[in-house]
Amino acid sequence: MLKKRIIPVLLWNGFTLVKGQNFINQRKAGSPISTVKIYNSRDVDEIFFFDISQNNSQSIDTYFIQSITDCVSVPITIGGGIKFIEQMDSLFKSGADKICINSSIYSNPDLINNAAEKFGSQAITISIDVKKINNEYFCFKDNGKINTTKKILPWLKECIERGAGEILINSIDHDGLMEGYDTKLIELAVKQVTVPVVINGGAGSYEDFYKAHISGASAFAASSMYHFANYTPEQARKYLKERKVNVR
Repeated sequence: MLKKRIIPVLLWNGFTLVKGQNFINQRKAGSPISTVKIYNSRDVDEIFFFDISQNNSQSIDTYFIQSITDCVSVPITIGGGIKFIEQMDSLFKSGADKICINSSIYSNPDLINNAAEKFGSQAITISIDVKKINNEYFCFKDNGKINTTKKILPWLKECIERGAGEILINSIDHDGLMEGYDTKLIELAVKQVTVPVVINGGAGSYEDFYKAHISGASAFAASSMYHFANYTPEQARKYLKERKVNVR
């Protein structure tokens, strides 16, 4: 059985790390390099590092990405604004272990196929931003601003069929509130896919990780509870071990 993973999420907005609520109301959350170094020393399983600045340039700041990846010995997934295979290639060459793609695949779903074929499914994470409307889950893009009108379950199925190796689900409704994950969303997702599902959005306690585990999540991603509350990945791992969860 695969071990459950503890993953801090870092959102970079051009100059600093940020964190908001429901994908809005961002506030500063620290320096990217110093924060990455701290997490690297705190027994995390991976780090997710996403550029949410919506940079429309086709170029990647490989110097900056290299400065981030040079600071870590744990796997790091890089995402944000990725639209082309060439960008992915640059990121892998700059030290990324996995690539996370989101908004661009709604208009170009073949990007999933092409990325999986070139780099392997194990290196491709698909991020899906989800919001509940009239009791149904819809997929959003562009940092949660645009409703794609796609429903979560058929989109999950398509992403897997095209070669996604992992799914990151971000709950817009729960984001930054630290009131718990959307466990119903987790349960729906894990029934649909055969690849690992990472849940993000809403974690506010170690118990929330345990509830996500019970619901079937493969990994527990979090940001606010680490940045703005007195929680640590080390203590999360200790708590989950005490609850007999299979963690590293």
